[in-house]
This record gives sequence, C-alpha cells and structure tokens, in this order.
Amino acid sequence: MTNASKESRLLHPARLGPLSLPNGLVMAPLTRNRAGADGVPGPMMATYYAQRASAGLIIAEGTTPNAVGQTYPNIPGVHNPAQVAGWRRVTDAVRAAGGRMFLQLQHGGRVGHPDNSGLVPVAPSAIPLPETIHTPSGRQASVVPREMTPDDIHTTVADFATAARNAVAAGFEGVEVHSANGHLLHQFLAPNTNHRTDAYGGPVAHRIRFVVEVVRAVAEAIGPERVGLRISPGNTVNGIQEGDDTARIYPALIEALADTGLAYLHLVFADPDQPLFQELRKSWPGTLIANPALGQDGPLPADGGRGAGERLLTAGADLIALGRAFIANPDLVERLRIGAPLNPVRNKYAMYVGGATGYTDYPTLDAA
Repeated sequence: MTNASKESRLLHPARLGPLSLPNGLVMAPLTRNRAGADGVPGPMMATYYAQRASAGLIIAEGTTPNAVGQTYPNIPGVHNPAQVAGWRRVTDAVRAAGGRMFLQLQHGGRVGHPDNSGLVPVAPSAIPLPETIHTPSGRQASVVPREMTPDDIHTTVADFATAARNAVAAGFEGVEVHSANGHLLHQFLAPNTNHRTDAYGGPVAHRIRFVVEVVRAVAEAIGPERVGLRISPGNTVNGIQEGDDTARIYPALIEALADTGLAYLHLVFADPDQPLFQELRKSWPGTLIANPALGQDGPLPADGGRGAGERLLTAGADLIALGRAFIANPDLVERLRIGAPLNPVRNKYAMYVGGATGYTDYPTLDAA
C-alpha cells in the first residue's frame, strides 16, 4: 500500500452549497431492488448505506414520487408515511456514521408495468418501451403507456414537489431530480418518445418544459440549495434516441435553469474530451458533479475510476460520482487514500436480486 493518493483532489474537502463535504467523492444513485414490496426501505438498506458513509455525499437510489412512477419490483418510494419512516431509519444510520445524503427522485414513465405498480404506466406519448421489463413473475413484454393529459402533467409536477418535502422530512439533505437514463423526464426530452403536439412536445423549447417545471417546483418546495438535477446527454438506455437533438436539448435546458441556484448539475457518463461536456461546464454557473464514462458491461478499472475522475476534475468538474466502485468497496475513500487494492464487483446479477449477498457482504480493509 502507498500514501500516494493523499494529494488527489478527489479526497480534498469540498463544499456543496451549505454542506461541507469531507471529500469530493460522491456515491452515485444505484438501483439495488432491496426495498419491501410496498416500497418501504428496511434495516438492510440502512446497513448498506451506513457502510458507505465515508463518501463525501451519498445520492440514494432512484425513489418513486408516486405510485404510477414505479419501475421495477422492490424499488423504494417516498410518497406515503411508511416509506418516509423507512427512509428516516436509513438517514439516521448514515448520519450516525458521519455521512450526508441526497435522495434521487425517479419516475419511470413508460419504464414500468402493471404487475409492478398495479397501474398502467404513463408517458409523454403512447409509445411502449422496445424491450421486456422485469416483474415479480419474470421478464414480460412492455405495455403501451397512457399518454399523459395536461392534468396528469400538473399532478406529476406537484407529486415531485411533495416527494421532495417528504425526503426532507425523512432526513435527507436534499434531492436529485432524475432526468436521465430513459425515465420519464428524459422521455419528454427525446424526440422518439415525445410525439406530443401541445406545449410539452415538438420543438426543443417545448420538450424541456416539463423538466423545467418539475425542477422549479421542487426548488420552490424545499429550496434550490437542496436540489440537484441529473442528465445523461446522448444516452440510449431504455430505448431513448435523441439523434441530432442532443447538442440542442441540453444547452437549452441548462440555460432555462441557470438562474435557479440549484445545488448541482449531475452529468452521467461524462467525457472531458466531448465538446458538449465543455459547453455545459462553461454554461452551468454552479457545482458540476461528473460521473465518468467507465463502461457498463466490462470490469471496472483497477483504480475504480479514480484516474478518470481526476481527468474530469482537471476539465472543470467539481465533484466526482462513482457507482460500482462503491458497491464493491464500502470503504472506497480509505482504499483510495492509502492506495489499497479494490474489491471487484463479484456478481452483476447480485446487484438486483435482493438479500445481503452482493449488497452488505463486501469486506472492508479491516475485515479483510
């Protein structure tokens, strides 16, 4: 082991609005499917997050703001008192371990199924997910979502604001609005999932409107310094196709939100060599969290993404979000600090199947 990593900016203290962070490493939001069938976080989730409390900031996994927004089985919610109480036990455990948490608010839109939520999914347009979806009885064909009416849109905006207030009541320092990875807000942005002809569809200025309304409503509900926004320009997951619009959508979205005073912008699969990264960095006036593009299917680099993160810091990012490295290494910060080897992710399947295996059983250096 070496102490060579102590000078890394990743490990320097940082600030996020009013929050003092002990380091610049953010635990990215990671779907783990460990909530109860009712969306209530249980004791195992409290253990999992408390194990990783040395992160500068934990952004807890995508959590539904209403019932119809549920994506897969055993996804947590934050729209009823039992779910809020479950999350309070998680944040209490993390705070006792010295950590800080935001909660990601994620509405699946067409990424859902009646067998998961009990409801027909809703989306900007009645265009189904072009792939099967996991349900309690196995993978099933996706269903055609119901196109959202203007009343649906206004209700959903209000649901996000209520969910944000619930998250603060549950002990989170703030929330991240998820407008990435092919979920509902991203579906409004992309031309292949948004065929609307009203004020929420058509030209880019209309397609960004729903995202802007959600973010502004959440910021008004709990204060902009408690709100982040996550985007994934050009990401094709969940059947999203932005085409040539990527270079127009995100600068327009950033311009529409630049005056809000949000806590941060979180950029997924960030590449410092891409012109869009450079443009968004110049345009965004606040903190930029960058999640480096490490590849989703191959093994993690031996350094867990540290080198890619440091390149992003040099290119202008303020904080670096890592995902799988935190899954396999509860004490990732300490391992990077002293140059210790990292645990590999043992079993990708175990990320989503429930239980302690591949969840709370990864060893720390002390245990090893």
